[in-house]
Amino acid sequence: MRLTRLVAVAAAATLATTLGGIGIAVAGDGRDKSGTQLGVDEIGYSRTVQHLSNTPPVGSFAGSTGSDIAFQDHYAFAGNYNGFVIYDISNPKRPRTVAQVSCPGSQNDVTVNGNLLYLSTDSSRSDDSCSSTTASATEKSSWEGIKIFDIKNKSAPRYLKAVETKCGSHTHSLLPGKGKNKGNDYLYVSSYSPNATFPDCQPPHDIISIVEVPTKNPAASRVVATPNLFPDGGNPGGTGPTGAGYSATTGCHDITVYPKKDLAAGACMGDGIIMDVKDPKAPTVIERVSDTENFAFWHSATFNNDATKVVFTDELGGGGAATCNTTVGPTRGANAIYDLSKRNKLTFKSYYKIPRNQFDTENCVAHNGSLVPVKGRDVMVQSWYQGGTSVWDFTDSENPKEIGYFERGPISKTTLVGGGTWSSYYYNGFVYSNDLVKGFDVLKLKDTSLKPAESVHLDQLNPQSQPVYRTR
Repeated sequence: MRLTRLVAVAAAATLATTLGGIGIAVAGDGRDKSGTQLGVDEIGYSRTVQHLSNTPPVGSFAGSTGSDIAFQDHYAFAGNYNGFVIYDISNPKRPRTVAQVSCPGSQNDVTVNGNLLYLSTDSSRSDDSCSSTTASATEKSSWEGIKIFDIKNKSAPRYLKAVETKCGSHTHSLLPGKGKNKGNDYLYVSSYSPNATFPDCQPPHDIISIVEVPTKNPAASRVVATPNLFPDGGNPGGTGPTGAGYSATTGCHDITVYPKKDLAAGACMGDGIIMDVKDPKAPTVIERVSDTENFAFWHSATFNNDATKVVFTDELGGGGAATCNTTVGPTRGANAIYDLSKRNKLTFKSYYKIPRNQFDTENCVAHNGSLVPVKGRDVMVQSWYQGGTSVWDFTDSENPKEIGYFERGPISKTTLVGGGTWSSYYYNGFVYSNDLVKGFDVLKLKDTSLKPAESVHLDQLNPQSQPVYRTR
């Protein structure tokens, strides 16, 4: 494989404005305003959330799509369809751009561990370099998969290795090896939508790809297994009782691993699954559920802290549709909360969707989030694209409720224009959000009942590799 040496370019200027909960381009104070009360680009927020800063994209990243985020020490690693950005977040009111690495290829889902950064490529490219161009998936020579970088020097990441995976890598989840596998990272690569005309993405595609990375010798990284998670072919897809379509299972969209429990929760298009990952190279499906009435596309999953619950998300409309309105209603394009028994059986309890209708010109649906670590409670922050960031409590599985929010008004009131926040994650006292268009936002939770979460400190967070929070 031909690898290209990268030059990480520090941004010429970092615009990080301390906003005190008001924000940029706001017509008046948006406190307690939301949804269809907001004007174009107006910021709305609850009394329990403060907007500290926004760092807009610059250079080639301006106009490109922001995606997922990972964290290590006082750095945030923000994905973008054109590469990734490393921010110094030691002062959350003024994040500083340390490096901006150009490496085009959607979605550029990102994780970090030690001195290594992993990047997903889920668009067919002319080769595995960071100067590649778009290419047809019908060409055998085209490439997509995992890219590996050395980030020991945060201001100058180095591209080390590429690993091609079947159907590319839409997302990946990092499972650090332990015991006899210690010293290896395992990447569970999710991809889907095979096509008979694609040489490297043939149907049926009921697998995930597992990439083994020897952390002391990343050049030896390779695919070590492609386990078939759905020997029966998975959910065949179709039309449910409400007339709504639901996806057939042809792979997984996202997997969240819980290393301490040797468990993983998979959101696999038409199915939600629980896996035993004690042997990282041979995960076993031990529970499987579907929802043909309300779920269109099983997108992602989050455990609560003691792994007695799982929140699955439904990305109805693929993230590009207006689903936060009265037409779609509260149970579609939503979260589904399941209790998880000691025998790893899932029991559906309720749906949660933001209680704020959005304009029909705003793409809005359940998307990526993480826990706020508060002892005795199950609290989560979560992105909803142009529905903004929601802070919500699911301690009572049957009666979830929103306790805070931050959002921007529509990009347009006349035409549906895609935007909004892709990921919202809680990390060491603050919420960090990566917007598809507006850049990198930092929020502070002002709800006094969430104050204990600020005492929980992590050295690293990959949200789809859930830690055990030592709550107080």
